[in-house]
Amino acid sequence: MKKQQITTIIIAAAILIIGAISFVYVYNQKENEIAMLMTEKANLNEVINQKDSVLNDVEGTFAEIEENLKFIKEKRNEIALEQKEGGKTKKQQIVDDIKLMNTMLEESNQKIADLQAKLRKSGINIKAFEAKIAALNASIETQNNEIAELKKVIGQKDMNIAELNTKVQEKDKVISLKSDTITKKQQQIVERTTELNTAHYALGTYKELKEEGVIAKEGGLLGLGASKSINDAFDNKYFKALDIRTTKTIPLNTKKAKVISEHPANSYTLVEENGQIAYLQIDNPAEFWKISKYAVIEIK
Repeated sequence: MKKQQITTIIIAAAILIIGAISFVYVYNQKENEIAMLMTEKANLNEVINQKDSVLNDVEGTFAEIEENLKFIKEKRNEIALEQKEGGKTKKQQIVDDIKLMNTMLEESNQKIADLQAKLRKSGINIKAFEAKIAALNASIETQNNEIAELKKVIGQKDMNIAELNTKVQEKDKVISLKSDTITKKQQQIVERTTELNTAHYALGTYKELKEEGVIAKEGGLLGLGASKSINDAFDNKYFKALDIRTTKTIPLNTKKAKVISEHPANSYTLVEENGQIAYLQIDNPAEFWKISKYAVIEIK
């Protein structure tokens, strides 16, 4: 009886031990599975977060590119309008604006390339964004073509301005030459007019006039009955110049005076004041200077 009880107890103990071992094993297996699931969940969350980050970057990049393209379009239209309306915008400012637009288009192209590389690396299905990327690329290409056309128009305008400036310079030269010719002719006219209206007079005693070679006696016998006349070879330096348009009198201030040169008697008057001949008054300049532009007056 005792042996049978002992055997039963041993069997029961063995069963308990085996059950405990099995429980521990199963428990450990479950723990490992749970740990693996937690790791997978963490990895999955990390992938999801990475994809969310990539998607946020994608949306942000799309927004930046669209904003750049909008700015470029507005700036291009603004420049085109100024060119059409003949705006006075400085050329350097236009050149700087075009340079800025080119830089922004290059940056947009680079951003799209970086974006495509990031999408491939992230494992996100790039086909979902292909239409958007294609539309942006098409818009960039359109902007590039329109900016190139704008450069061409500005370049042509510069050429036209250069040609116009050349023509203006050529016309200026012609005008300058004509102006010089006109100026010379006007100067010649002035000089000729001055010359035509310039007369000369000389006054002095008979002795002075003779010594200067201005007058000489002609005819008569042994000096008797000879007349005084102007020497044909007189020296012009003894004469004083005057403008017949403005000179109406020749100061004399002498007791006696006689006009030796030939002038119509009714064209002048010897005016007396305070007991002496004060001056010769030219009453009719045209008549007085008609015969000769040289007047010789003998004073005593």
